[in-house]
Amino acid sequence: MGNDTMMAHAEQIANLAGQAALGYFRNLLEVELKDDESPVTQADRGVELQVRAYLKSHFPQDGILGEEFGQSDLSRDHVWSIDPIDGTRSFLSGHPLFGFLLARLHKGTPNIGVIGMPALNETVIGERGGDATLNGEKISVSSQTALDHAILFVNEGEKIFMRYPEVFSRLMSAGQTRRFGYDCYPHALVAMGHVDAVVDDDLQPYDYLPLVPIIEAAGGIITDWNGCALTLASGTSGVVTAATAELHADLLNVVGS
Repeated sequence: MGNDTMMAHAEQIANLAGQAALGYFRNLLEVELKDDESPVTQADRGVELQVRAYLKSHFPQDGILGEEFGQSDLSRDHVWSIDPIDGTRSFLSGHPLFGFLLARLHKGTPNIGVIGMPALNETVIGERGGDATLNGEKISVSSQTALDHAILFVNEGEKIFMRYPEVFSRLMSAGQTRRFGYDCYPHALVAMGHVDAVVDDDLQPYDYLPLVPIIEAAGGIITDWNGCALTLASGTSGVVTAATAELHADLLNVVGS
């Protein structure tokens, strides 16, 4: 199957997931808490089930890693990673910055990534070795190399504060414009060239795998806090996303022990 066809499938899945999510958005939903106290709703499950049905129909030979319904056949050469609603807390509060995340991996490395923002009608897609696009138009990262002049997002700030207070303190004096955020959209803004860097923490593979092809195709750099590549084997991880090698290196120093 050619890359163009695969990218068309990725876009179609994003549209399917987005329509499904918007069918639940700002409606009353029953909320359950997972073992880690994170919320899950019928929207999370409903979206993932629709995506799984599409994948089973079109890619029955591929494995799947989904946030809500677990993993199957991860030893296959090709595996899909699904986060049906990235930002369930945002979704539940009526905040439009929830996303849909999808990746297709080849032997553990993400080759195609999708960030869908249903309430914003934005779909960002990236292909390893190819382009990153926003609604079909090519996008690229900024050229900012100086951390002192950078627009920096700190995602999951309270978690970083609780777990790594010294890192948090350093982050609070990093960058020129500093914003707190959550979930996938700040990373998408790096790919679009609006934000220069993001420091994130406590992400699962289905959170970060879709980001990798997008950021790299847009010309940026994304790794864990140790500077290592993010793959299916990375496990729960902190993430540094940056537009340039200079910003990335400086932020690795900031988050390093």
